[in-house]
Amino acid sequence: MRITRKLEFDAGHRIPDHGSQCRHLHGHRYVIEITLSGQVVEAAGQAINGMVMDFADVKAIAQTHLVSLWDHAFLVYREDRLVADFLATIPGHKTVVLDVIPTAENLAQTAFRILDPLYRDVYGNHLRLERVRLYETPNCWADATRPE
Repeated sequence: MRITRKLEFDAGHRIPDHGSQCRHLHGHRYVIEITLSGQVVEAAGQAINGMVMDFADVKAIAQTHLVSLWDHAFLVYREDRLVADFLATIPGHKTVVLDVIPTAENLAQTAFRILDPLYRDVYGNHLRLERVRLYETPNCWADATRPE
């Protein structure tokens, strides 16, 4: 069985080598979908009965370990020195320095890497993260999936 929880956050970024407008500082209303697989829990009388994982728990983990960190932050590539150094001069600015260029593809892979160990067999039902889908716009997204 697979389940998916969707969350949203706002963040800024730039793609320094982009040939068009994305090389400029800008932001997006990102949407992230977290898809988990596992067996439906059969535990009469328990709150998790009939679920793979409670959607509230899926959200709480992603919110704590990813969304709250990236929401209303500027996601900057470590080697984009001009922007990284500039943002460092703004007191209290919420900046997330990444080891990758913050494309949708790289952000989806980074999110998968962060979240994967957190959704491991929580209820003894072989729970695992299968996919992180990150929408940069309503029409453009990237999927990071578990390697075959």
